[in-house]
Amino acid sequence: AGKDKEDVVVPTSGGRYDVHLKRRQRVAVYWEEEASEVRRCTWFYKGDKDNKYIPYSETFSEELEEAYMVAVTLDEWKKKLESPSREIIILHNPKLMVHYHPVASSDDWGSTPTEQGRPRTVKRGMENIAAEIPNGEPLQIDHLVFVVHGIGPACDIRFRSIVQCVNDFRNVSLSMLQAHFKKAQEQQQIGRVEFLPVNWHSSLHSTGVDVDLERITLPSINRLRHFINDTILDVFFYNSSTYCQTIVDTVASEMNRLYQLFLQRNPLFKGGVSIAGHSLGSLILFDLLTNQKAAPEEDEHSQEGSRTASSNGGIEAVKEILEKLELSEYCDVFEKEKMDRQALFLCTEKNLKEMGIPLGPRMKILHYISSKEETQDTNKARRVSPETNPPLPLSQVSANYPQLDYKPTIFFAFGSPIGMFLTVRGVKRINPNYSLPTCKGFFNIFHPFDPVAYRIEPMIVPDLEFEPMLLPHHKGRKRMHLELKEGLTRMSVDLKNNLLGSLRVAWQSFTRAPLPAVEGASAEAEGEAEASVEKQPEPKAEEPPGAVKEEASFINVGRLNGGNRIDYVLQEKPIESFNEYLFALQGHLCYWESEDTVLLVLKEIYQTQGITLDQPLPGSQ
Repeated sequence: AGKDKEDVVVPTSGGRYDVHLKRRQRVAVYWEEEASEVRRCTWFYKGDKDNKYIPYSETFSEELEEAYMVAVTLDEWKKKLESPSREIIILHNPKLMVHYHPVASSDDWGSTPTEQGRPRTVKRGMENIAAEIPNGEPLQIDHLVFVVHGIGPACDIRFRSIVQCVNDFRNVSLSMLQAHFKKAQEQQQIGRVEFLPVNWHSSLHSTGVDVDLERITLPSINRLRHFINDTILDVFFYNSSTYCQTIVDTVASEMNRLYQLFLQRNPLFKGGVSIAGHSLGSLILFDLLTNQKAAPEEDEHSQEGSRTASSNGGIEAVKEILEKLELSEYCDVFEKEKMDRQALFLCTEKNLKEMGIPLGPRMKILHYISSKEETQDTNKARRVSPETNPPLPLSQVSANYPQLDYKPTIFFAFGSPIGMFLTVRGVKRINPNYSLPTCKGFFNIFHPFDPVAYRIEPMIVPDLEFEPMLLPHHKGRKRMHLELKEGLTRMSVDLKNNLLGSLRVAWQSFTRAPLPAVEGASAEAEGEAEASVEKQPEPKAEEPPGAVKEEASFINVGRLNGGNRIDYVLQEKPIESFNEYLFALQGHLCYWESEDTVLLVLKEIYQTQGITLDQPLPGSQ
């Protein structure tokens, strides 16, 4: 039984890691990572400059515990022990135990380490140790999001991996949930959103292509060439039919594997699945989604539904219609004639007259039938028309795109070059009626200085110039420097217009003829001049930016995001506005720790479940 206890596996960190108690190892579940050591801590030490207690190894802790028990039992203190690193620990009494670290190691002449320097404090047990043990994440998972990285193995300015960046994204999401969904959390309506990284770079570069590249790479500027081979060439690999197939196969199979593994470990999970891609990762996901096949059952379902509504409704449906039209007294007549819903919709005025229905009720019934037939015809046209979901004319790289095991709820693209790649492929316009076959939501989120990001909406509405939606700040207002800039712009426009208006009135009064004979006429002319000044359209720049953006949010940008806006721009930080070029690279790698980005993702995900922010942010859609 004891042995079985030691073999227990304990899930930690929201189920993303397993701790094997017997092996004392912490192992990643969803991705490859070197196993880390787990210690059962009983003895600790702390130096003057240390801000926390550090545990001794388990074997040395056992030695310390043995010596301590002997000292307590026999009341013999001032015991000396030597640690594995030849350092000395002295147990003076139960409340005073110190750890001396030598100033010099023992030499060939056999001199022992001297007990000099400030000693460390030694402590037994956890009592009075201010250990910051986190509360852990909510157990309930409401939604699953797979995150696909862009070019290269590093995903941010600190050269961290996709796993570390997604950890940051997840941590920010937990803090945003506490700040903006507190009410729903208190009512236990929500738990959390799980974000899992999808790595394709290592699979691509394990195909042997790196060895081939190494042979042909010039020896000069070695580091720069190695960096280019490892990162920028990923774009060219994706445009090669051979390596494109490897990449899409890896991304799809990895997402399907993670999905199945997640369901195994979370059998009670009933939430949806969304996908997010950064940089090239967003293009890979977009190509995968455009090549998904909508399940044929859906179309059959809708057709069966309409058939069921017309045939299985029977006489009960006719009764409901008559009650709705306040003609319940004629139910018996229709029942006697065995008239069901389908038969009712085939009736003409002559038929109703033969049944003995008076003129007034006849008109009501015929009007109802005609209005319903128009609605059905419209819906049928929408279903049958090839324009309902026309194909996107993509000259994609020739590849066999795999199918996903699930239908994504929303697709989020961060710093995405999708618009540029579509244009390069020869796509000049996206049909407003086009939507991704299995995913109804699509958000294109970018930093204003991101050199890799491109817009999508102008490809759907090319004839109209309008700004992307400004992402509200997570604290509920615009950044101060943007408000100041907007205020100064408005002020300068007002001053300019007032000055022009004053000059116009002065010029008109100066050019007016001061003759008594035409005094009445001049008064009329003055009135007309003033009226014309008032009637002149205000300059476009005078419109307050807030109103422009409010109107822009109602622009019809097609069905790619279910009729909602697609392009969302982050607000740059005050320091970033000083030099756009200086912060361009940072702009492309800022999304992992961006509270505004994370809040939009959470807001849209929970909106599909009918849960909203505690307080709506100004400017949000």
